[in-house]
Amino acid sequence: MSEMWRSRRADVQRVVRALVLVWRSAPTAATINAVLIVVQSILPLAGLYIFKLIIDAVAAGAADGNVSFERVLLLIGLAGLIAVAGVAAGALAALTGEVQALQVTDTMRERLNEKSIEVDLAYYEDPRYYNTLHRAQQEAAFRPMRLVTNLTGVLRNSAVAVGLLVLLASVHALLATITVIAVLPALLLRVRHSRRLHQWQRDQSAAERQAGYLGWLLSNADHAKEIRIFELGSVLHDRYRALRLALRQGRIRLTRARTLADAATQTGAALVVFGSYAFIGYQTLIGVLTVGDLVMYFGAVQRGQSALQSLFTGLAALYEDNLFLSNVDEFLELEPAIRAPAEPRSIPVLRDRGLECENVSFRYPSSPGPVLENIDLEVHPGEMIALVGPNGSGKTTLVKLLCRLYDPDAGHIRFGGIDHREFDPRAYRKAIAVVFQDYARFHLTARDNIWFGDVRHPPMDERVRSAARLSGADAAIEKLPRRYDNVLGRLFADGQELSIGEWQKVALARAFMSDARVLIVDEPTSALDATAEAEVMQVLRQLMHNRAAIVISHRLASVRSADRIYCMERGRIVESGTHDQLMQRGGTYARMFSTQAAMYGTPDVALETSL
Repeated sequence: MSEMWRSRRADVQRVVRALVLVWRSAPTAATINAVLIVVQSILPLAGLYIFKLIIDAVAAGAADGNVSFERVLLLIGLAGLIAVAGVAAGALAALTGEVQALQVTDTMRERLNEKSIEVDLAYYEDPRYYNTLHRAQQEAAFRPMRLVTNLTGVLRNSAVAVGLLVLLASVHALLATITVIAVLPALLLRVRHSRRLHQWQRDQSAAERQAGYLGWLLSNADHAKEIRIFELGSVLHDRYRALRLALRQGRIRLTRARTLADAATQTGAALVVFGSYAFIGYQTLIGVLTVGDLVMYFGAVQRGQSALQSLFTGLAALYEDNLFLSNVDEFLELEPAIRAPAEPRSIPVLRDRGLECENVSFRYPSSPGPVLENIDLEVHPGEMIALVGPNGSGKTTLVKLLCRLYDPDAGHIRFGGIDHREFDPRAYRKAIAVVFQDYARFHLTARDNIWFGDVRHPPMDERVRSAARLSGADAAIEKLPRRYDNVLGRLFADGQELSIGEWQKVALARAFMSDARVLIVDEPTSALDATAEAEVMQVLRQLMHNRAAIVISHRLASVRSADRIYCMERGRIVESGTHDQLMQRGGTYARMFSTQAAMYGTPDVALETSL
């Protein structure tokens, strides 16, 4: 029982949160809608009563030959005014509803974006997160507003239904009772369908995402070349079509079952309506009711059942909305594990000590074993160290830990001698500039692409051009039609595509834009020619005054001048030292360097000199 109570309380809290969200998003529209609920509840009852008076007046006048046409005309005028008021109220409700829907939808999307920014990187590397996000994105755009729309309809139809049922009960209590009973099965049916639909959609989240991914592959420019060269279009399209077919068939099965049950309940409700007509007709024939009463009660039965059907449909829809809003709540309730301490330390100026790792170990939640084990390294202000090693040795994972995108499972990472957990994560990350191997390509202006490296400065700042000159990106940007104001990439109109090497220079400029104390570059020259590579490494050296730099590269010739080289293998640092020391040791680094030298057909010493 306690579990059921907690579930009901959670349902109520979810509805209340949705109402608060709607109110805060569009308070004016919400107020107008509240007034319209009252108006639209009164108008149908008033209209029925006026029609009764019209028919009774005409019937009485026809019976005694003394027709008061002025009174009938007045009543018809009142009926017309009520009809016009109903139209005006409906139009205003539609307008305010549209305004409210747009404002609520934008607010909900903003909340999803804010949560996406807040959550840890670990969520982005977990498929379950993407299922949760997918479900939230599906529902957030319309569910909160639909819940309020349905609640508005429930309140309005409740008021109308109560009035009409009271009217029917004045003839006979049985009329009101059977009218309610006739439409009750439809409510139970829709609640059952909502449960099944909610569970089905949760079960199909992964399939929906897979179909969406295949559709994206078929329409995305990044994959267009390979799809055509390898003739993958029909293969991917067939897979997409098969997934969509399975999803469509599952949804159709649910809809078919609901439709058949709906038809049965609607048939029963129709029989009740005509039975009620028969009873009211009999009461009129024996003189209990007037002709006006007959028309009014006929209308009351019809509208009463319609109002009850709308009411119960709205209640079932509220139940469904509440179920599906749990998908949104599930996403919004995600909490980041990496948080600022209660009293964060200020970021120190690096003097004697820089960035250090002490006995750091780490494993991803889904990985079978540790990715990093007992990592010890240090880089001081004015120094450049290099991380080298085969693919999968843990270099990029270590960078993520250094940036505090993850926290180590064991050991310590210190910045200026202080454990990095003692800083606010956002402030700490501003002290580190990073160029990842899979750097971002923003389809925005060239200026934005560089300015994003440090948005604390104005975008028109000379620092943007200075950073571009340092990375060598200025040469490509100056050739663009609108130079720094030109959009990069082909996603938007007038955009200009860059080569891979030019994009990499822009990414480097983004890092050079920052005045961070530590600069980390992951494969900074992988897409550059030998001359550009040498220039970039020279610039990195120039930037080292009071800064620390960490360079990750597979091109070992580009890191041989580093103050220390750490060679990683299988998540461990297997050796460290200068280039000369490691070559003399004849270990992993020396073998890797010699292998690359052989690929160039150049002796080791000659390779060092030429590169």
